[in-house]
Amino acid sequence: MEQLLVHCANAIESNDATLAQQILWVLNNIAPPDGDSNQRLTSAFLQALIVRAAKSGSCKMLAAMANAHRNLSVETHTFSVIELANFVDLTPWHRFGFTTANAAILEAVEGYSVIHIVDLSSTYCMQIPTLIDAIANRFEGPPLVKLTVPGVPKDVPPLLDLTYEELGSKLVNFARSRNVMLEFRAVPSTHADGFASLIDQLRLQHSVYAEAGEALVINCHMMLHYIPEETSSPLPNTNSNPYTFQPTLNPSLRTMFLKALRGLNPTIAILVDEDADLTSNNLVCRLRSAFNYLWIPYDTVDTFLPIGSKQRQWYEANICWKVENVIAHEGLQRVERVESKSRWVQRMRNAEFRGVSFGDETVSEVKTMLDEHAAGWGLKKEDNDLVLTWKGHNVVFATAWVPG
Repeated sequence: MEQLLVHCANAIESNDATLAQQILWVLNNIAPPDGDSNQRLTSAFLQALIVRAAKSGSCKMLAAMANAHRNLSVETHTFSVIELANFVDLTPWHRFGFTTANAAILEAVEGYSVIHIVDLSSTYCMQIPTLIDAIANRFEGPPLVKLTVPGVPKDVPPLLDLTYEELGSKLVNFARSRNVMLEFRAVPSTHADGFASLIDQLRLQHSVYAEAGEALVINCHMMLHYIPEETSSPLPNTNSNPYTFQPTLNPSLRTMFLKALRGLNPTIAILVDEDADLTSNNLVCRLRSAFNYLWIPYDTVDTFLPIGSKQRQWYEANICWKVENVIAHEGLQRVERVESKSRWVQRMRNAEFRGVSFGDETVSEVKTMLDEHAAGWGLKKEDNDLVLTWKGHNVVFATAWVPG
């Protein structure tokens, strides 16, 4: 299947419509969108290649033919808060990061009376209620919690049917029910420019509160890979550069963002993301990497969602969206630029962060959480870091950092 997709990609890139059409016909017959996990995976990649073909010269004929057989638009679901909370609990894909991050944060902020959490999360603060519960039960009593998020509506799944103001109101009310005072702030800011507005606001607040004994927590949960990196379009010119320090050798927005975070001297920074490399400018390399990573969500879905269920449709639509973004788009439209753990670790070290280990209690909590899910999920420790695995393959990593 993978090799046929590679041949199809090469045919599309070389505008060989005849060959691409022949391969498409074969794949259409052996990879139905309602087949087994490998067939559905292949079908998602085939659909993404068709979308890409529609943008190319002679292959527009191919796309027109294929469109008669397949619906090219990936329809993703817009979740209610309850739906999304239930959705992220279905699998350890997000719960792993929530569990490791919350345990590390609780340990780092012990004794602080004011905790400022900057939540850069792809799941709309779904991690925060559990953290508030734990904070409310602190021996020394609950602190004041400030929660800051980038408040621009996301255009990547999962999508939520609330504004950030409405979400903030719900979180404040939840915290109040636990006797925790929560201040919520949404700062209009976007990944496209490396969250420049958010960084400006954090710098301003840092200059005011740094001496007041406030803990600053930076929680990055599957959000940083949306910031453009070296293989995307060139950086804006110096005059429009949102960061105040002078870049050297034209660093990426990721590099500048991490250095700006380091300048805030956080109490702890957590980085959780998917352990894959989808950044190559070469389509075939990117296709192979994505195919050999995104089989995992298709393989796992059979363990927790029945065929034909609404949640399964939502789940697989989100994967299809990711596949299409990785394969069909280029430039700043291609936002799914996941990097491997080793690359992120090097970025953090270059920004003068120092990695810290997760404690035995954290490992125990993660193992307890994994016991609630299918037997294929596992946990391994790599140096200071924790890695979620499926059938021995790396899925998501969690790392914790302090200023070096």
